[in-house]
Amino acid sequence: MKAEPKTILNFLANYFEIIKKIFDVQTKEGIIRKEILQEIFKTNGDDILSQLLDYKIIRKLGDDYEFRDTYYKLFEFILNEFRPLLPETIQKYEQSIGVLFRKIREGIGGDRLILGQRVSDLYNEIKEFSEAVEKNTIRLLNETRELKSNVEKLDYQEKVRKASFWIDYYITPLNNILDINHKDSITNKLFDISEYVNVRRLNFEEENLRHQFEKLYTFLVQTNDDLLKQNKLLTNELLPLIDRIRTESTILTGWIEFLKSPYKSPLPKVFKVERTYPYSNDMYLNAKEYLEQFAVEENVFLEDPQQLTDKWIFNKDLYKNRLLSELPLNSFFEWCGLTLKSDFQYIETDKFFALTTLLFEEGINVEIESDSDRQLIQTNQMTLRVPKLKVTKYGLS
Repeated sequence: MKAEPKTILNFLANYFEIIKKIFDVQTKEGIIRKEILQEIFKTNGDDILSQLLDYKIIRKLGDDYEFRDTYYKLFEFILNEFRPLLPETIQKYEQSIGVLFRKIREGIGGDRLILGQRVSDLYNEIKEFSEAVEKNTIRLLNETRELKSNVEKLDYQEKVRKASFWIDYYITPLNNILDINHKDSITNKLFDISEYVNVRRLNFEEENLRHQFEKLYTFLVQTNDDLLKQNKLLTNELLPLIDRIRTESTILTGWIEFLKSPYKSPLPKVFKVERTYPYSNDMYLNAKEYLEQFAVEENVFLEDPQQLTDKWIFNKDLYKNRLLSELPLNSFFEWCGLTLKSDFQYIETDKFFALTTLLFEEGINVEIESDSDRQLIQTNQMTLRVPKLKVTKYGLS
């Protein structure tokens, strides 16, 4: 009989310390041996093996045990202790994300149910990739800081070996995965996907799929910011810190070896005697120059910051219907100007050019009067000299 969710949560809370010790054993050894498990129960005075099995927190593995993946990830998240994944394990997402993106583009005009499922699957794959990168960065940062403080009391040679190991096998390959300037990086692929999704979220016909593209685009923007943050952490903090550990340890190791046999090589001039003073010889002139810069007051001009405006999204369907309802028109560009003045009180250049795209819609016939004079349209940025276009419904005069 399946236990109530609340019962399982209370059990985890009541026996958290014991379960954490079991979690630490599996994290360290990869398995929970029967003898160690019984020793933990004996030390804490509680034998909760039957509940752990009944609640499906752990499962048998031969004579030993292991955490079920769901609960192991839960304790990883709660304790902020993640196993570092090899970059090639994270790299697998490049193929899965690439395949889903290709199938979405190929099937964009096909079955809507399949397309929606592929968009949802792509969202989940990108989310798993982003979480894997974040977990790896957290673990690498913890490992690097522990190595810097030398928690394990390692000798200099061992610190050099360990620092080189983290750089060669984890940090540098992960940095390549996140480098947007690298053409084969996953981050570069996500940038291409976001451009495609951005177009589809604005002009896709079916509303449900348009909302899915909107959700995916918003998530891609957030993911891009998160990956950029992880990349900066790798390049600005992790790499310099661990490289400094390697350099310092190498220098100290060499110095210790030199002190063991100082007469095998010529002694360098390590120290140089110099006489210095607590103040500069040019202190008077420096202080005078500093004070003189405040002797003349300069005029300060304050300007009001420009107000931020909402980004305008061209609603093509709305304006197309308005155009069709007012056909025939003797001057298309004049209609564009009057429409924008009616909606916004003045004509903005980008909005004016957005309206001109209606000339290419189906069902519209365009004629140019070659013998007519050019018209002048005044926008907020320029004066446009345009021809006089007559617009009618296709097939009608």
